[in-house]
Amino acid sequence: MHKYLENYVLGEGYEDLTPLGQESKRMAEKVIELGLAPVEGYYGSEVTLYYPGLFAGSTDLVCIHNGKDTVVDFKQANRPKRVEYIGDYYLQGAMYCMAHDYVHKTQIEQFVIMMCTPDLYYQEFKLEGGELRKYKHEALKRIDMYYEMKNDEKEATLWQD
Repeated sequence: MHKYLENYVLGEGYEDLTPLGQESKRMAEKVIELGLAPVEGYYGSEVTLYYPGLFAGSTDLVCIHNGKDTVVDFKQANRPKRVEYIGDYYLQGAMYCMAHDYVHKTQIEQFVIMMCTPDLYYQEFKLEGGELRKYKHEALKRIDMYYEMKNDEKEATLWQD
């Protein structure tokens, strides 16, 4: 699905005639129809993002979505998701937004997850305003915990020698 969507954004053709490829194409077409319809312009596809010294990653799309500078991540799911179960996706998106803002001196206004299931059920989840800020803070706490654990492991290894 990601390959179809990436090529759509780039204005290039792509076709995979395998059964899995055709299923992915149908899912991508649903995302294009419903998710990308309000996109007014694209800044980049498969954008590598990093926050110096903290983290790096790659997001699927940076664009103008409903008039707002937006980071987008495409997701495939076997069944519909409830918002309670996608907290880690929100943390990932918040980190992408922070990284884009820091490196490119922007002010990304929202993070959008565009999700589709094989039975073509489309879902969209958005983070913006205070909710986006909340997840940015939560992401920084999680990153801090990660580095604390890494340092604790390193220290424990030093004492074992």
